[in-house]
Amino acid sequence: MRFDILTVLPGLLESPFAHSILQRAQKKGIAEIVVHNLRDYATNKQKSVDDYPYGGGSGMVMSIEPFAKCIETLKAERHYDEIIFMTPDGPTLNQSMVNELSGLGNVMILCGHYKGIDQRIRDIYVTREISIGDYVLSGGELPAAVLVDTVVRLIPGVLNDETSALSDSFQGELLDAPVYTRPADWNGHKVPDILLSGHEAKINEWRHEQALLRTQQRRPDLLGD
Repeated sequence: MRFDILTVLPGLLESPFAHSILQRAQKKGIAEIVVHNLRDYATNKQKSVDDYPYGGGSGMVMSIEPFAKCIETLKAERHYDEIIFMTPDGPTLNQSMVNELSGLGNVMILCGHYKGIDQRIRDIYVTREISIGDYVLSGGELPAAVLVDTVVRLIPGVLNDETSALSDSFQGELLDAPVYTRPADWNGHKVPDILLSGHEAKINEWRHEQALLRTQQRRPDLLGD
């Protein structure tokens, strides 16, 4: 799976993509993550990518030309299943959405900055808009990193234990059950006996019950009616 990320601050994405699961996926050739500096597509000598908004108001708006030039260049090289704009006014990212995206081939992600991007980019090129929450960040780089991380870990071959992702929180609309590891008794705080029993069916039943209880307590909205 390939991700092309368009940004004015490529340095912000160097660390997230150079460690842990994302690094492993790239080394294995399972995921390809390419960051494009929009300033390389600026049309003036100053390499500026923003301008004052029409109609007045505070802040600056990202210009249409650098985005359009970069998008058109990339689209000439390959087909994109989705061109995603990370924006706080988009639908909120959830596990169902991530599951769907993990089956795609090529995805382009646009990172906004300043006051936002020229609406015409959203109207003409963007096929999907995604938010990671009801708050505003300085730019779309961190949301893009979040999106890529959530998607890549689901691609077969990325995780050492491919069944691990299937038991994550939000898979099956439930939060994950509590997890424990050694020692079984730490300063009098013990691991539930059922987890030490070796009875797989009963352990799975306990985990489902705990997942349901935790979801009812912490995220009842996930259970619907």
